[in-house]
Amino acid sequence: MTSEALVFDTQHEDIIHDVQLNYYGKKLATCSSDGTIRIFDVDENGQKLRNVLKEHEGPVWQINWAHPKFGSILASCSYDGRVLIWKESEVGWTVIKVHDKHTSSVNSIAWAPHELGPILACASSDGNVSFLSFSVEGTWNVQMLNNAHLSGVNSVCWAPITALAALSLPASSSPMVKQIATGGCDNMVKIWTYSESNKNYELTTALPGHTGWVRDVAFAPNIGLGSIYLASSSQDRTVILWSKDISSGDVDNSNQEWIRQPLTSQPFGDVVWRLSWSLSGNILAVSCGDNKITLWKESMSGEWENISQLDETGVSNAQNSSAQASVSAS
Repeated sequence: MTSEALVFDTQHEDIIHDVQLNYYGKKLATCSSDGTIRIFDVDENGQKLRNVLKEHEGPVWQINWAHPKFGSILASCSYDGRVLIWKESEVGWTVIKVHDKHTSSVNSIAWAPHELGPILACASSDGNVSFLSFSVEGTWNVQMLNNAHLSGVNSVCWAPITALAALSLPASSSPMVKQIATGGCDNMVKIWTYSESNKNYELTTALPGHTGWVRDVAFAPNIGLGSIYLASSSQDRTVILWSKDISSGDVDNSNQEWIRQPLTSQPFGDVVWRLSWSLSGNILAVSCGDNKITLWKESMSGEWENISQLDETGVSNAQNSSAQASVSAS
């Protein structure tokens, strides 16, 4: 089997912090420490720079495309403490919303599953998480989750909506639960579930296990199994996989225990910055500060094996070392 890769000249003048393809894979957005966002058109022949967006007043940490049902929308967050919502029209890209309710760097943003509507979660160094949503009346609403992590929030992600519905119920009667995970400078992973009765996000579970700042959290896409998976990465150079059964009688899974499993028996070579699941939910990409990206896949025996490694020079085969790098599920 062979694979091909397109090499992009992003034309940024500084460190690139995030790269995101849109839903159809036809547009690529990048953001950088130089404060710019660049939009490329992508096809089988490569990429073409279309727009350079410069509205932030500091490094741009992350970008996130909204689902296309809401239009061509891109969100960005920055060290300047602001989140910008960009919309593409015939005349180009314009800022349609400036979200400036945070008092410090906004480090992570994530759009909710489109079934929940246009809701953007924003995690900040001020310790708070905000939820920016566009209402049916045509206005923007903001809800704050204060003191989520007192020392700062580094990452936020949404749980897949289908994984939270009771599997034994018909789709029409399964409630859609709003649930997020956050990672903070307190070394904790926390899971929050929206309470319809109290109209706010409440702490469902706190997951200790890391000994350094939690840099990223990522729910695996639901693949129709009776379990939900959450990966977390840390300054302590480790990745932890958290899993739990989905009970038909417990829609928000609050009565089920999370099982903790280290991805590897030994720490990675450097800080683990970012995590990304494949669409099928069975391959996890791990990005480290040593400029290496490793791909991990769960075997039939429940072991996670290092199936590939990428660095600046290309792809190096990791099949021969997979047995040494794997860890048994326990």
